Amino acid sequence: MQREAPEGSGLLATARDALLQEILPKLSGTDAFTARMIANAMAIAAREAAQNDAWVTATRATMQHLTGAADASDHALAAAIRAGRFDPGSAHHAEVAVMLREASRMRCAISAPRVLGKA
Repeated sequence: MQREAPEGSGLLATARDALLQEILPKLSGTDAFTARMIANAMAIAAREAAQNDAWVTATRATMQHLTGAADASDHALAAAIRAGRFDPGSAHHAEVAVMLREASRMRCAISAPRVLGKA
């Protein structure tokens, strides 16, 4: 089923543009800083709404496979890493490294795309 236009990410972009172009120029000091902070949060929310979450499902499945934990949580993976289960030379070291690299890239694409060279 297709969403009705405009979608959430489009609404956020329109509201963000109005904030930056119509309201921000009338503000100064702390109010201008707050408006920029709100605009940044709106941009992050719009990128998150527009992103395909298939990577989250795939990452959770990989974490469950690697840790054997039913909840496939970040905490279970972190505990396994701290316990040395994925240290260099271990059976799943490369798989965990690839998964963490991809998860970091996807998270940066939402919260800090400039880090990845995307504006």
